[in-house]
Amino acid sequence: MPLAARAAVPSRRGKARLASLRVLRPELTALVALAAALNLWALGRNGWANPYYAAAVRSMSSSWHNFLFASLDPSGVMTVDKPPLALWVQALSARLFGYHPLSLLVPQALMGVASVVLSYDLVRRRFGRFGGFVAGLALAVTPMTVAISRHNNPDALLVLCCAAALWCAVRALEDGRTRWLLLAGACAGLGFETKMGVALTVVPGIAAAWLLVAPQGRRRALRQLLGAGAVMTVVAGAWPALVELTPAASRPWVAGTSDNSALSLIFGYNGLGRVDGQVGGPGGGPAGGSLFGGSPGPLRLLSSSLGGQAGWLLGFAIVAGLGMLAASRLRRSDPRTGWLVATGGAFATTAVLFSAASGIFHPYYVSLLAPFTAALVGAGAAELLGGRMNARIVGPLAIAAGVATELIVLGDYPGQLTWLGPLLIGLGALATIALLAATSSRVRLLAIGTALAALLVAPSVWAVDTLGHPASSTFPAGGPASVGPGGPQGGAFGARLRRSAMRGVPFGAPGGVAGGPPLPGFTGAPAGVGTPPARFGATGAPGAPPASFGPRTGRSLSGGGLAAGLFGDGSLTQVLSYIKAHGGGTLVVSSQSSAASAIIGQGAAVAGIGGFSGRESAVSVAWLAQEVRSGRIRWVLAEALGAQGGPRIPGDTRAGSKAAMSAVASACRAVSLRSSARSGLGSASAVGAAGTLYDCQDRAASLLSEDA
Repeated sequence: MPLAARAAVPSRRGKARLASLRVLRPELTALVALAAALNLWALGRNGWANPYYAAAVRSMSSSWHNFLFASLDPSGVMTVDKPPLALWVQALSARLFGYHPLSLLVPQALMGVASVVLSYDLVRRRFGRFGGFVAGLALAVTPMTVAISRHNNPDALLVLCCAAALWCAVRALEDGRTRWLLLAGACAGLGFETKMGVALTVVPGIAAAWLLVAPQGRRRALRQLLGAGAVMTVVAGAWPALVELTPAASRPWVAGTSDNSALSLIFGYNGLGRVDGQVGGPGGGPAGGSLFGGSPGPLRLLSSSLGGQAGWLLGFAIVAGLGMLAASRLRRSDPRTGWLVATGGAFATTAVLFSAASGIFHPYYVSLLAPFTAALVGAGAAELLGGRMNARIVGPLAIAAGVATELIVLGDYPGQLTWLGPLLIGLGALATIALLAATSSRVRLLAIGTALAALLVAPSVWAVDTLGHPASSTFPAGGPASVGPGGPQGGAFGARLRRSAMRGVPFGAPGGVAGGPPLPGFTGAPAGVGTPPARFGATGAPGAPPASFGPRTGRSLSGGGLAAGLFGDGSLTQVLSYIKAHGGGTLVVSSQSSAASAIIGQGAAVAGIGGFSGRESAVSVAWLAQEVRSGRIRWVLAEALGAQGGPRIPGDTRAGSKAAMSAVASACRAVSLRSSARSGLGSASAVGAAGTLYDCQDRAASLLSEDA
């Protein structure tokens, strides 16, 4: 090709791209507007959402050292139990716009909008604008997608990174360019830096698609794939390598581990432990079931815990995907093959993993399945409309599977959308008859549009219902306020929560849960049940409770619940007042969730050394002694109901901070607060109910002797 002609090619491409940018696609504009409205409307009512992460953001935004290592506490004693990428985004936003709930939540909402746009374009590029619109709409109205986009858990960024990895891979399949495959690897690595191993569910499908299609030959395809894997490994391993290469004395302890190693966090607590029955999951005792996403099995994704969150369209997606598979016959020459293997592989890998996982499994995890489900729905709808697969066979089967799936899901929520069942059956039957008799694309469009509209009613109603109540809890969930974690009325979890509230006993305290043992980490008074909503003062004055904007419901466990931890805010505030009057220093408690309220409200130097609930991190006594010697830790509050007690659910043998707390009780000086009660600095009875305060200053040697 002449040099002038070569120069003209990029010029023509650039002009074409500029022209495409000038033409606003109305369907994409509508999707962006819808997703933005669902994710941003009344967002402030969610307050600090998950106080665990909100506390970490405050600590990280106050110190670059804490920022780098994702420290939960201002003193840099313990990290959070996740990699830092999602928290880095929130902490940077807090630095730019101030520490406020919206500075944490708005970036999350925008990530949800971006995921919808990527899902639209992922399908549009191969199946056209109609398919892209259906995919974007299906994702935008998935209830759990709305819930996590209005929350500060890392899942919104995880979904965005995985959707971006898949989008880049599809771009690579179009033209065989290595750079797109390398970008796909980088996006998967960023997903790993967001929530570790679960982000890799997109990798098998992408790898299989690339090797199967091999746009420029299999040898080159293998080299390209190895290069993408190397990029992914470098990106994914950057933060773990930083942690491993930094001396332990110069960084926080890695929460969720017993050996202070990022590798243990990757392969243990956040890795295989989530899959093979880690304590605290469905196999770990009665605390599983509804709270942890239901029992593993082939129908788990349609259970009362998960079905209403992201299971509405699974039947249509699966049949449509199988229909495209049969139509393409996985021929390398068929342009659908690579797309289908990559997207269907991501869907299948994620669905099988989530169905089989017997470790800790929370309902909001299914948000990762939503973009893959939506993509298959959009692509299948476009193929049926275009007649590129047998609409008279696949169409009725897909509609029947979609209607059956929704009826199964609705059956788990008595009293919800009772009018919808007959409508689904009627419209589904009419659409099926129309497809069987269709002689033109216009009739197919009417039939497919009618069926999809009927199938999208339930998730759309639930998506809108999500806006009507705060999503301020450790476990975000979509749908109406009466449906919390575990199904109708909050399932068994919600029922136990309400029983405890009516009896006036803190949820998780001994005797506080009728009909079952207490759960680890759920020990504070339930927020919004029998207590007035707390509001965060603008000045953040000492003693100010954590933020809560708007009313709370029984399904919403916010700062006054989980974060209140093993004792009330009042007791901890009094202890902090005493510490301030006696030289200051960092206060150690067992549970990080116990420390969150004080960090959010006051920026207090409170560190939980036992992990989220006090049982996940088995810190060593030698490490604690070193922290005391360095001056980073002085005070320890050993809670009366803390992690040093025995197992609180059958089979839970995790020691947590038990050894460290026992050494403190033997080596450090117990503090009497009775003399301070008259001056208003503390209440002996209140602190005594919470636990015992110890002063460990100059007791490092004694702690080491206890360890020996």
